Amino acid sequence: MSEQIGLNESLPKYKQIADTLRSNIANSAYGQGEKLPSDLELSKQFDSSRLTVIRALRQLELEGLVERKAGSGTYIGSQTRIVPHSFGLLIPDLGQGEIFEPICQGMARAGSASHQALIWGNTSGTPEDKETQALELCKSFITRRVSGVFFAPLELAVHKEEVNDNILLLLDEARIPTVLLDRGTRPFPEPNRHDLVGIDNWREGFRMAKFLIDLGCNRLGFVLRPGSAPTVDARIAGLSEALRQVGSSLPAECILRDNPTDKSLIQKWFSEVRPDGILCANDYTAGQLMHSLLNSGIKVPGDVRVVGFDDVKYASLLPVPLTTLRQPCFEIGMAAMQAMLARLEDPLMVPRTISLDCEIIVRESCGSNISQGIASTVAG
Repeated sequence: MSEQIGLNESLPKYKQIADTLRSNIANSAYGQGEKLPSDLELSKQFDSSRLTVIRALRQLELEGLVERKAGSGTYIGSQTRIVPHSFGLLIPDLGQGEIFEPICQGMARAGSASHQALIWGNTSGTPEDKETQALELCKSFITRRVSGVFFAPLELAVHKEEVNDNILLLLDEARIPTVLLDRGTRPFPEPNRHDLVGIDNWREGFRMAKFLIDLGCNRLGFVLRPGSAPTVDARIAGLSEALRQVGSSLPAECILRDNPTDKSLIQKWFSEVRPDGILCANDYTAGQLMHSLLNSGIKVPGDVRVVGFDDVKYASLLPVPLTTLRQPCFEIGMAAMQAMLARLEDPLMVPRTISLDCEIIVRESCGSNISQGIASTVAG
């Protein structure tokens, strides 16, 4: 027996359905082990497509609230198998970037559903401070004997490779499982030696490049700050492949690894490369680049189309609203918690890379013909 409560229309439909079913489960509308109505029945109940219902059920499965059995149906999960753990969060960029807060919210949601606890650590300060603080926080988690650590490797720091390697070595020696968030520590395309949850950066770099090519761009550039994470190199490789498939290439001079706020540098690079489309490592870089271009009299998108990655909150508020790739951060957090629990159940399991799908958010910076202030989406 189930009860449908009012849906929050501001949320995507699959989240509305998941929230309603989650509330019903919490209110004991369904008993432990009870079979839920079929996907088709739920789609009729919520006036939605079957695929949307399946997406909602998958989210609840990530939280450990339901179990999907092939050929049988969906059942309320058994709580008797839950073993509470405490996990450390080692996220140097927490509070500065926007992607890690919803990732942590996803981990917290999945963790609370299965009675897991998250221990938050602070690594705020300069890049040098972060390096020292990250190592100290790692040692603190080891002393506390946490059950596992969620680690977002450092980037944009002088000694990031050494610090990241030391942290993983210390955790491995202490036999504390580690799940990497958003990015790995190995140079692209080397495989990571720990579980990693994020997106397929090669594929998404390819998609964003192809998106610009389909809009008519013939000469693409890529802008990133020095010391960026290996994920950015994967995006560049995806861009290069997209160009190769249309008989073009990515000359070295088209890749700018420097400060996007340096107006004279940007002017010089733009005049020499003459790109008609620019991919940026992330929205922060794209915002800085856009200001430098506009202050140099270079019109966006009139003279050059610009796109970013992440879809941070201010992306739509830039001088020219930014076309960008939206990461499913909340879902990444939920998947990371499930990856950690799976690692605890099977410590000898081969390290896995779990990649979630993204969507392109189309705004004015790419020159697409859309209504002012209204973004459209391109699903993967």
